[in-house]
Amino acid sequence: MRYLASPAQLRASLVRWSLFTIPLVLGLGFLSGRSAGSGPDNPWFAGLVKPAIFPPPVTFGIVWSLLYLAMGLALAMVLAARGAPGRPVAVVAFIVQLLLNLSWSPVFFALHRMVVAQGIILALIPLVALTLYLFWRVRPAAGWLLAPYLAWVCFAAFLNFQFIQANPGADGAMAPAPAAVHIDFQQG
Repeated sequence: MRYLASPAQLRASLVRWSLFTIPLVLGLGFLSGRSAGSGPDNPWFAGLVKPAIFPPPVTFGIVWSLLYLAMGLALAMVLAARGAPGRPVAVVAFIVQLLLNLSWSPVFFALHRMVVAQGIILALIPLVALTLYLFWRVRPAAGWLLAPYLAWVCFAAFLNFQFIQANPGADGAMAPAPAAVHIDFQQG
């Protein structure tokens, strides 16, 4: 049997794709969160009642970084599988789910629309599951790399729901205005 590429060439292709996809996916995730003002420093978010299952805030940066890294690697594995059946459909599914993923932070943190964000994340779950399946058909390891992402998105959907339940008047609410600061200059 003749191969179109040697194992060394295939590894080199994976490395090249990884050098592109991992920083791209990590960077897009970072920009989405940063542009939305996500995190505990967001005044609107800081004023919300946190559900009992809410992990320490530092958890989110660590987990999402690891998930975006795994997503970027999985995408690289699929892109490096040149000529594999189902590869184009798998890549399109990945792009669609990633765009939906990236829309969640601005909707939740910047627009304060928890119910709309819940709809986004509920739509994301089957898209991630489909992408996992399509990736697995191209490269099983690529599919497995998306399994923790699917689990985390399911947890995030439940957490989003818990925020809605714990903060019934906060959906769409504006952040409280910063308190006025009075500075008294005394002459000495």
